[in-house]
Amino acid sequence: MAERLTTESFKEKVFNFDQSKEWKYEGDLPAIVDFYADWCGPCKMVAPILEEISQEYAGKMHVYKINTDEEQELAAAFGIQSIPSLLFIPVDSQPQMAAGALPKETLVKAMKEILNVE
Repeated sequence: MAERLTTESFKEKVFNFDQSKEWKYEGDLPAIVDFYADWCGPCKMVAPILEEISQEYAGKMHVYKINTDEEQELAAAFGIQSIPSLLFIPVDSQPQMAAGALPKETLVKAMKEILNVE
């Protein structure tokens, strides 16, 4: 299951942007963070794909969801302009953002290339 994060849980599990301006991932496994909203049609297309990925790759990576309507501070901190926006977070290098409703093949390819998740 993809885990919903609040701004507070994001700071604990992903990145505490109050304490540091330099990126420092707090997690132990690579992650995808889905910035979405309940009213967003393309977000609804991506949601079941991310659920599948979270089950298929359980124990290898985290899948997090952030509701941009509820967590506006967090969306602003990452400069989210359009949704869905997906943040790919490798354990030991800089995260990369992808915008739009990506098909599963594209997500899996990005997971391999950016996150080193097979």
